[in-house]
Amino acid sequence: MPAHTLTPGVFISTYPIHAFLPDAPDRIALSILQVATDLGRVLPLRVVCVGTDRSTGDSLGPLVGSMLADAGFPGEVIGNLDEPVHAENLGRVVTSLGETTDSLVLGVDACLGTKAEVGAVMVRSGPLRPGLGVKKKLPPVGDLHLAGVVNVGGFMEYMVLQNTRLSLVMRMARAISAGIQKADALLRTACKNKRPGPVLAGEAILAVPANAAHPSQLLQAYVRKL
Repeated sequence: MPAHTLTPGVFISTYPIHAFLPDAPDRIALSILQVATDLGRVLPLRVVCVGTDRSTGDSLGPLVGSMLADAGFPGEVIGNLDEPVHAENLGRVVTSLGETTDSLVLGVDACLGTKAEVGAVMVRSGPLRPGLGVKKKLPPVGDLHLAGVVNVGGFMEYMVLQNTRLSLVMRMARAISAGIQKADALLRTACKNKRPGPVLAGEAILAVPANAAHPSQLLQAYVRKL
């Protein structure tokens, strides 16, 4: 099947997006938009960035939060390098999120994977489940989640996170924060300029594999559909 072919029922979020691709932010934005549409909730984003600045690998979430704040992100960002969201305060954050329903909550966190997956970003429907990589049971958070593979898992996970290269995490954080900003801007445009109510999944463009050409054009097509 050609890379540009639209495939019914297959969402781009099921494909890892390598953060080092020049168009990674566009691919991340498109994945967020498609998952939001699949959920029937085209709303502005609230971003919960989970992690800690005390561990290089686990600092991906806080770095994304700080980059969003520095860029003037218009939505609420919970979790950054100065005030991280971690195991001790995650429960309180989840409780506070449940008090409002007029937004789409995106959870962001680092994760571990295979050697081939390092540097990949995955956007998927459903809540983020922090702590799984280090065998911790923590409250789930979000309507959808974004996870970045920062290192190889399977053995001595805490040590692996501590010894993750900062340059890798920084590059991933830049791509993720740029993608989130693009997605939120398009979601806000859809909320302001189009008819009220959620956009149904059938009204959105169908997804393409992550190696499809010209994701920026797909983003433009998506906005026209919204």
